[in-house]
Amino acid sequence: MAAIKIKPLADRVIIESAAAEEKTAGGLYIPDSAKEKPQKGKVVAVGTGKKDEPLTVKVGDLVLYGKYAGTEITIEGKDYLIMKEADIFAVLTK
Repeated sequence: MAAIKIKPLADRVIIESAAAEEKTAGGLYIPDSAKEKPQKGKVVAVGTGKKDEPLTVKVGDLVLYGKYAGTEITIEGKDYLIMKEADIFAVLTK
């Protein structure tokens, strides 16, 4: 993936949402109209943080965020979310 050409300000991060689930655990396919908005994604860009509050997430982290968190933006034909670091609930570890 090529680096995106945008730099978020202060404590904001840009996240590429994970793809919505295509089928259930039981093997049933989910129609497009019933798919839920994903609540996890990968951090693709981070701001510089606030004075005395450095950011704790970094580019490449897989994170969980609120269902209605962030603002949807389109950069070079691809959809992303831009949100404050405080809207991120957790960083997933391996």
